[in-house]
Amino acid sequence: MENKSLNRIIYLLILLFCFASCHNLFDDDDDDQPVSEYLVTYEMIKSYTPTQIEWAFDNLFSGYPELMTIKDKFNLGLVVYKISYNTVLQGKDEVASGLVCIPMGEGPFPLLSYQNGTNTEHSNAPSVNPNRDLYLMLEFISSAGFVISIPDYLGFGSSDNIFHPYLHKESTVQSVIDMLRAVEELAQIRSVQLKDELYITGYSQGGWATLQVQKAIETQHSNEFNLEASAPAAGPYDLGYINDYIRELTEYPMPYFLGYICHSYSNLEVMTTPMVEIFNEPYASKIPDLYDGSKSGEAINSELTTVISDLLTQNYITNFETDGTFSSLRSALESNSISAWHTSVPTKIIHGTSDAFVPFEVSQNLYNDFKEEGAGDQVELIPLNEMDHTGGIIPAGLISVLWFLEISND
Repeated sequence: MENKSLNRIIYLLILLFCFASCHNLFDDDDDDQPVSEYLVTYEMIKSYTPTQIEWAFDNLFSGYPELMTIKDKFNLGLVVYKISYNTVLQGKDEVASGLVCIPMGEGPFPLLSYQNGTNTEHSNAPSVNPNRDLYLMLEFISSAGFVISIPDYLGFGSSDNIFHPYLHKESTVQSVIDMLRAVEELAQIRSVQLKDELYITGYSQGGWATLQVQKAIETQHSNEFNLEASAPAAGPYDLGYINDYIRELTEYPMPYFLGYICHSYSNLEVMTTPMVEIFNEPYASKIPDLYDGSKSGEAINSELTTVISDLLTQNYITNFETDGTFSSLRSALESNSISAWHTSVPTKIIHGTSDAFVPFEVSQNLYNDFKEEGAGDQVELIPLNEMDHTGGIIPAGLISVLWFLEISND
């Protein structure tokens, strides 16, 4: 898939949004009213008619033959809501937010939760920037008959007053599951009938979050959610492995990932290691100000360095595994990684074989571990041949959606 095709899609999606902004399918006098146990507020922000959806396929998706073969399934109008909902971070009540896409029709509709990838900008949260190309594409998927939940994650949207707990298992799982509960309450309020089917997927950080949520649902919430299938993609499932991988490199193209993890764990007080023990100056002193929600990952990278020996202290590079200085970080990486289990949920682990940000071996190792745990044919590894981290986003999404449609329509 060429970049010019993606650029054309983005341009036309923006044009379509302009049409959608001028037309609401119905008025909603109940917006922004506190309701229910989890749902705090909801606001309809835009809608699309079936005619606009048809236009989108004719003008946007002709370069994606996989989608064109199921064009007839994308025939419903849809409404997009911004919601806020109750959740918890380390025992403290918080109000998080996200986007919800609801198809127009009789239903019942299955529920799909999409966990987005690493974001450092408050302005790029799903509920803040619902016109971003990726979120627009997800909205159109709703026209195939899915109610779609897209969490902002804590630290973004309505909770941008707190620091995002990046790659923190407990709060991520809690916020995603609480949003699913809020979406169910919204569906009830709007008289939308839901199928007893949940599908989950996500990419990069979102792939990691998807697998964390899958395990939590299977082990703790199976009576509440009927998880039909899971498609985690390019996730950093084994944080210790990735840390070792980076320490052994001469250069790493995404140094802001490292700073994000360490700053997150420091804020959460699950890591007590001083930044100066991990990062060389001037980078150690820069890190707290770099992650203030105003800078992109690219901008943060430009303030750091890709040269590992310049970025990280020599003691960290050579003695991380044994030096007591790093014991709290070792523990945090281990406790926020995810190990295989005997899953009963059909799972596709998707990953680009040329990924230099999150190495393909992370998914290969996890797949092997699932097999050792007796998961059998329930888990499948889908290599995206010669695709890097960025190039795998759309193919992984297509694989996931087509698979979910196949299962849901059986």
